[in-house]
Amino acid sequence: MSNTHLQNLNTGLAKNFKTNITKLEDDIRAIADGVSIIVGAKEKPIITDAEQVPINHFFMDGVYIREMTMYKDTIVTGAIHKHLHMCFLLSGHVSVVSEEGMVDYKAPCYIVSEPGVKRVLYSHEDSVWYNTHKNPSSTEDLVELEKEIVAVTYQEYEEYIKNK
Repeated sequence: MSNTHLQNLNTGLAKNFKTNITKLEDDIRAIADGVSIIVGAKEKPIITDAEQVPINHFFMDGVYIREMTMYKDTIVTGAIHKHLHMCFLLSGHVSVVSEEGMVDYKAPCYIVSEPGVKRVLYSHEDSVWYNTHKNPSSTEDLVELEKEIVAVTYQEYEEYIKNK
């Protein structure tokens, strides 16, 4: 993907990000084939592993770490995280678009991820990205854990904040 394409992605998504990313996800969901385009399903909205975007899960007392490998030219739309957490890019180069615009990250680096932020990641080269999350119950049930740490929609996140 050229820098011009990335700038267009940045300009198009950053303006009215919440509306634009929601529409983009709906459009992608409509054409997803499970092979070259992968999205979560209503019953399992979060991808916890796929051949095209391998994900490994690590559990420690009170901590959950999610390792995602993104191959070159892969685009991933993240969930909306409910809590402050750290992300680490251990190898590779990614561009990240959010409501704040686009930022380029080259490994090794870390990112402080604020609650309520949704991101679209583009991998310029094979890259390895880690998310670290608190896991107070030390559960290894990914469905239960995802309910604790992420929201799938902005409406779900707003409900979470309202009922917190």
